[in-house]
Amino acid sequence: MSTGPGADSAPAPSTTTTMFSSLRIRNYRFFAIGALVSNTGTWMQRIAQDWLVLTLTGSASAVGITIALQFLPMLLFGLYGGVLADRLPKRRLLLVTQSAMAVTGLVLAALTITGRVEVWHVYLTAFALGLVTVVDNPARQTFVSELVGPDQLANAVSLNSANFQSARLVGPAVAGVLITAVGSGYAFLFNGLSFLAPIAALLLMRPAELHHAERAPRGKGQLREGLRYVSSHPELIWPIVLIGFIGTFGFNFPIWLTAFVHDVYDAGASTYGLLNALMAAGSLVGALLAARRGTSRLRILVGAAVLFGILEIVAAFAPAFWVFALAMVLVGMFGLTVNVTANSSIQTATDPAVRGRVMSLFMMVFVGGTPLGGPLFGWITDAYGPRVGLALGGAISLAAALGVGAMLARAGGLRLKVDLRRGHKHLEFVPKQGKRTVKRLPTAV
Repeated sequence: MSTGPGADSAPAPSTTTTMFSSLRIRNYRFFAIGALVSNTGTWMQRIAQDWLVLTLTGSASAVGITIALQFLPMLLFGLYGGVLADRLPKRRLLLVTQSAMAVTGLVLAALTITGRVEVWHVYLTAFALGLVTVVDNPARQTFVSELVGPDQLANAVSLNSANFQSARLVGPAVAGVLITAVGSGYAFLFNGLSFLAPIAALLLMRPAELHHAERAPRGKGQLREGLRYVSSHPELIWPIVLIGFIGTFGFNFPIWLTAFVHDVYDAGASTYGLLNALMAAGSLVGALLAARRGTSRLRILVGAAVLFGILEIVAAFAPAFWVFALAMVLVGMFGLTVNVTANSSIQTATDPAVRGRVMSLFMMVFVGGTPLGGPLFGWITDAYGPRVGLALGGAISLAAALGVGAMLARAGGLRLKVDLRRGHKHLEFVPKQGKRTVKRLPTAV
């Protein structure tokens, strides 16, 4: 493993994987602390933004449009962000993107606190934030490998998700209190100021202790090169397809939760914050379990996606609030397992020279599908009610999981074995007789 200049003088971290093993690495500790503060602000802004739009318009479709505008740049330009992440020094790139994201939060705070905010202001700042995210997301995702190296990559990816979900436990609850007490503007203000933490963390890192990563030179055809690379590897393309379906159709929670709170349970912002916190609690459990495993298997990805779809359907028809709330905890846990397992399995199976482009494709289909799914499910939710919208999202996610599971099994030369005898595994994938599995798939499946 090659490292940056001067890294030989630093003590080598243990390669043993435990639940929190990546935190032994100094640069990653700074990264994680800065991210925790910033993620808390991000969740506060998400809750405040959704509720502000609903208050200004009274429409779930308007919430869907806001979400769509925030993620539309990823759909349009996501692959170019991956090219930049492969070409440029990621630490310097992140200093620029984090600073720009701080500005968007502070502008929205100023407009809201002064009472001048209109819904088009929210649309515009959401779109501007999305443009910055096009570059920030692949750079941040792939920078993790430079912080911890390949041995701890899967663990660090899981801890990043645990970090994000820990902030989700705090952010929505604080946002709900702030919105009720003083209005949405102060949640936006906290978010803008929270970016000082990751900026400080990046400045305090020791560049000599980063793991060296070859940067791609400028050249023609780099987008096509990344797409060809993914299309030639079944263990990459099918998880990306699955995450695209789930991200587009199964992760429209700002629309569904606001509609359930407003239309089904006739409650306010504090209940919306509570439901987001409950989902975060489940997601945090999912992330910590993934960190403890230390490995990412595609069978876990498919199984978690199947349960995610089923639980969304169950939640849609929950007869009481407490049943719905409990279902949201489990939806959060399995949804996070899908995300983390797909992310870490794709990163560990990808050549570092094209990792930025591969991860930009991953993020493009995961969050870039929101401009399609957000307005569609906003309209379905307005027209037919939140229960129908959530159930349809779960049904599509379930169908996608079953289809991708079948394709992965076929690519790996596997078949489903059913054994109903006591003491035996009732369902498992086993090699087809006389067939060899596809190269690299045995370790991934």
